[in-house]
Amino acid sequence: QSLILLALLFGFNKYPYFAQSYITTSARILLNRRIDFQRRISASASTIITKMSSQDNEEIQKKRIVIAGAGVIGTSTAYYLHKNHGSMISSITVVDPTGSVAPAASGKAGGFLALDWNDGSPLGPLARRSFALHDELSKSLGSDKIQYRRLTCASVSVREKNDLKKNKPGGRKLENLSSSDWWSVTEKDGTLTSASINVQMMGDEESIAQVHPKKLCNAMWEDITHNPSIQVELEMGMVVGHEHDKKNNCWKVIVKDEEKEGNQNIERVLEADALLYACGPWTSYANCMYGVKYHSVIVPTRPRVLDKAVFFNGMGDPEVYPRPDGTAYCTGFPDPTMKVTERPGKEEVREDAIKRIVNSVRAASGGGDKDSTGALSADPEIVQSCYLPTTADGLPIMGIIESRNEDYDYQGNDCFVAAGHGCWGILLGPATGEAMASLIATGKSSPYVNLSLFDPLRFNDIGL
Repeated sequence: QSLILLALLFGFNKYPYFAQSYITTSARILLNRRIDFQRRISASASTIITKMSSQDNEEIQKKRIVIAGAGVIGTSTAYYLHKNHGSMISSITVVDPTGSVAPAASGKAGGFLALDWNDGSPLGPLARRSFALHDELSKSLGSDKIQYRRLTCASVSVREKNDLKKNKPGGRKLENLSSSDWWSVTEKDGTLTSASINVQMMGDEESIAQVHPKKLCNAMWEDITHNPSIQVELEMGMVVGHEHDKKNNCWKVIVKDEEKEGNQNIERVLEADALLYACGPWTSYANCMYGVKYHSVIVPTRPRVLDKAVFFNGMGDPEVYPRPDGTAYCTGFPDPTMKVTERPGKEEVREDAIKRIVNSVRAASGGGDKDSTGALSADPEIVQSCYLPTTADGLPIMGIIESRNEDYDYQGNDCFVAAGHGCWGILLGPATGEAMASLIATGKSSPYVNLSLFDPLRFNDIGL
């Protein structure tokens, strides 16, 4: 810089070579210094970017997920982990005592879906979001494949009878009775007779739908297995606990294999970055889970395909959900709420409970026995029972139950629970799965569901 100043002072004319030479030399020195500085800046920036990329890679390190329970909640969560967060997941392992998908209530429920029946309760937004997701699933998985359709719903009051075994329920001829009202019977003279005394519509195709729960769960699981970037496993066993492995910074999931090696129960361990308990009424968290046992029958209606779900008032208040395959799902007469001791997939089916449902729906639909012309007079094709999971306060539990961080500051590797959805389990399954998948993958619920309303920590007896 001094040489350049001298050259300027003495002038180019008096010392042209001196000035030009030193200016050129100095310029080159300055230019080289600038280039060197730029190179160091670039190198530093590259180092910073590399470090940031390394940190980002650490933050989005793919997770190994273990889900206890292959019902609609566990399957839906696995589905939305794969669908919405697949780039963050390396493996999904679902563990179920039966080794199959939807072995209990999720495979034996009616699949009735209502848009707005939970409005005004904490379940309202969850139900509305899930109703929309069911419609989306019907399009992506195939409505015929999962037997999804819109239909109407009515509340039908029927005349009570002391003896439901009589051939006729004392039906009376009603004015303005429609042949589309399947609970009516066509007499020999062409007139319509019904046990009903009052009919009130409860919803139309805008707000009522249905799905076959077992087929839905199977279709979601099948879709997950087609994802080549995620290792997917369905294993037989019962998750009986978990431990935090501080050395490897993961969960040690303890799985009991029943009826192997003779009569011995063999325990094994799965490693997981995140663990979800979705065991329905067998979810033992906080000692807050109960079950309500329902029996149900599948009655053929072929060749008729009925399109109106009915909640009967009277004759024992049975519920009937016709299906598009020419059958009707019939249920009612729940047992008292209890702690569940029967094993998943091995629930006892009581003959007296089945007879009560069969006699009730036959009478309510205008026919007293299998030889009558009532829509539900045929012998059932399937008889079954299951437990609907419910909590001590009637709301599901959904959220984090244990964190590797003592302050419960989410770090993406926690222990979760989602269970206790009661009679709305099938309806609420997809939105619950979507919210839990988001919570597991990102630490936040989906924008449609406020999980704080269902915080499992509201129960004081914390622990599994």
